[in-house]
Amino acid sequence: MKKTLIWFGALVLGGILGALNLAWLNDFFNFVASAYTRLFQFVAVPTIALAVATTLAGLGEKQGMGRIFLRTITYTLLTTFAATMVGLGLYLLIQPGSAALSAEAVAGGVTAIDPSLVAQAKGFTVYGHILNTIPNNVVAPFFSGNVLSILLVAAAVGVGLAVMPNSPNKATLLAVVNGLQELFFTIIRGLVWALPIGIVAFAAQLAAQVAEGQTVGSVGKYLAVVVGGNVLQFFVVLPLFLLLRGHNPLKVFRAMSPAVMMALFTKSSAATLPVTVASAENNLKAKPEVARFVLPMCCTINMNGCAAFIYVTSLFVMQLGGVSLTPGTYAVWSLIAVISAVGNAGVPMGCYFLTLSLMAGMGMPIGILGVILPFYAVIDMIETAENVWSDSCVCTLVDKETRLA
Repeated sequence: MKKTLIWFGALVLGGILGALNLAWLNDFFNFVASAYTRLFQFVAVPTIALAVATTLAGLGEKQGMGRIFLRTITYTLLTTFAATMVGLGLYLLIQPGSAALSAEAVAGGVTAIDPSLVAQAKGFTVYGHILNTIPNNVVAPFFSGNVLSILLVAAAVGVGLAVMPNSPNKATLLAVVNGLQELFFTIIRGLVWALPIGIVAFAAQLAAQVAEGQTVGSVGKYLAVVVGGNVLQFFVVLPLFLLLRGHNPLKVFRAMSPAVMMALFTKSSAATLPVTVASAENNLKAKPEVARFVLPMCCTINMNGCAAFIYVTSLFVMQLGGVSLTPGTYAVWSLIAVISAVGNAGVPMGCYFLTLSLMAGMGMPIGILGVILPFYAVIDMIETAENVWSDSCVCTLVDKETRLA
């Protein structure tokens, strides 16, 4: 309770200071927020790799890890498809594609998109996207921050350690990997202790952006679908998953609130991962072997908010581009959205770029994405918080079922 009050106080203080909209103060908070995000990103990459490697390394000695993997995949797919269905329901109800935008607005949107992103998006192919996740050397994934590639390297190391014959060399390697993991978790605990400082800076950033003022205009219905879908998934659908399996959603949320709040302001599930794991182990009391396996995996593949954003935005852009939306279109693009979200890097604007890539490859009017861009900062915050909340729910469900097995 005391920590919650401190976080809430930091949130209010940051909002008040940001609303002052003082240039020198905004610059200071931008610096603090950037520094804090960099620190979490610094520990996030090795944490992901070490968590997966150490867990898989125990496959030779521990039983039931296969069941943990299958349950994680099952709940990930269920919650992600549920998010797209919620988005579809709201899309059909609100019909944002019927609110036509002016040619000037669409043309103006083009100038809001970085030309280099457009050029890169036009070169997007499915095969290329898959190949980019397969590393050609050990260090490249860590330099690029490609989470899925890091998982592949870590998984290879973990499986290799698992199948190695028992020997002093294997024991030494395991001791080094486990020792590094504990070192990074010690650093994480220090960063979590200093979390209120980051919250003040992040809240001030958001308040300053809101103070600048932007009109919703003709994308109001689209925003209602995207934000409304995230809200329903967050407060209704995911709690229902917990309730149906005998969990108290409020209790789970209180335990995982530090991670959800961190995700809201960093807009990065990968950078938030250390806090998510620490909250699951310390507050939720999840088994470490479950939390350190499920959460890094979910950080990469369990993208409820991202899948819903890709789905709704793609439907919106295609409808404005003259594509007739049929039941078949809805079904196919639901699958495409889920597959595209899997392997998303878990970094700010990752879903936006994926959508831009898909639409550019189809020759759709991507200028509309420039109209959406000014509002994406808030969308990104909401969907990242939803992603981390979904990760927390999946971890809760898997943890209980492994205890009962």
